[in-house]
Amino acid sequence: MSEREYQVAVVGLGGLGSAAVYWLSRRGVSVVGFDRFELGHVRGASHDHSRIIRRSYHTPGYVDLTAQAYDAWAAVESDAEESIILRTGGIDLFPPDAAIDPEPYRSSLAACGVEHEWIDAGEVRRRWPAFARGSVVDGDVMAIHSAETGIAPAARGTSVLQRLADAYDADFRPFTPVLELRPVRNGDGGEVDVITEHGSTRVQHVIVCADAWTNQLLEPLGHHVPLAVTREQVSYFPTDDLTDLQPGHFPVWIWMDDPSYYGFPVYGHIDSIKASEDCGGPEVDPDTRTFDPDPGMEERLGAFVRDLVGDRFAAPRSTTCLYTLTSDRDFVVDRLPDQPNISIALGAAHGFKFAAWFGRTLADLALGAEPGPELAPFRYERESLHRPIDRSAWLV
Repeated sequence: MSEREYQVAVVGLGGLGSAAVYWLSRRGVSVVGFDRFELGHVRGASHDHSRIIRRSYHTPGYVDLTAQAYDAWAAVESDAEESIILRTGGIDLFPPDAAIDPEPYRSSLAACGVEHEWIDAGEVRRRWPAFARGSVVDGDVMAIHSAETGIAPAARGTSVLQRLADAYDADFRPFTPVLELRPVRNGDGGEVDVITEHGSTRVQHVIVCADAWTNQLLEPLGHHVPLAVTREQVSYFPTDDLTDLQPGHFPVWIWMDDPSYYGFPVYGHIDSIKASEDCGGPEVDPDTRTFDPDPGMEERLGAFVRDLVGDRFAAPRSTTCLYTLTSDRDFVVDRLPDQPNISIALGAAHGFKFAAWFGRTLADLALGAEPGPELAPFRYERESLHRPIDRSAWLV
């Protein structure tokens, strides 16, 4: 039997890649997805329990894009006949002289007509009494409250995308590292050979969603993106005193300073709250990184959580993930300028909430659509993408 023919190949089957496979297969496109590890693996950025989804962002472009993200997830929910996104409401907390300026967030929400409130610490403590049990939200702390904030389940969301794609006859090839992408010129305008240790698969278009491993595929093609890969960790804080930490009583929250922390209400079947430090981990090699929690990071986060909502927690359980950060912390969603048969996507360590949108958009690009104006900030050839890494750009 001859090998099945495919129109599109997707390299990397985390949230973004799985969404691309889903949207392509849903449209009847013959698609194959490759991953060097098992489906649902814990070595990247699309596993574990939960991610924040929110309208609150620092530019009108991102705020508008969040509406498309919610819309794309709603389409997936309808197809799957199950709820995926949980709206909890959320607050962005700004201490006096915060490292992150609240004004771009407020003006961007206003420019896009998104309802939100600017409230003081007393109002935060009144609405969500858990904060009144700590010392952090007090004095001159201010907050942006948005009802359109919630939780996107990382592992489950990715699994749903894969399950739906499988039902649409997509082909998944886990444990199959892609060794090379080899463009082929022919009379039809070009194709790409996807080379693995099992052979070659020729397709009309390749979508690269390889995150920390992206440059391993780009560099043989003469391209390179400055990327910092960091090992981050999240911690789950167990307690029997959870009443005021439940959804409806406690929001998703982000501490908009340096260091920046974020966290969630109780979610799923875990009797804990989850919290993390944004961009707090060391740079690592994705192939040699360890999975052992960092005790220093865990203690720093734990002290903040206790000061935020009260000293009521047992020893936390921590797990790790990778951040793959661009120089400007903006996405990449584009075809390579000299290889239009190859698209690239990077979520810049805040992409999972947009995963369903990424997949829909990447499917459009693979099928020849012209990029819309919303993709202009995410072009591969923008100057800010190719600057040396600057940590200050990550504070958003």
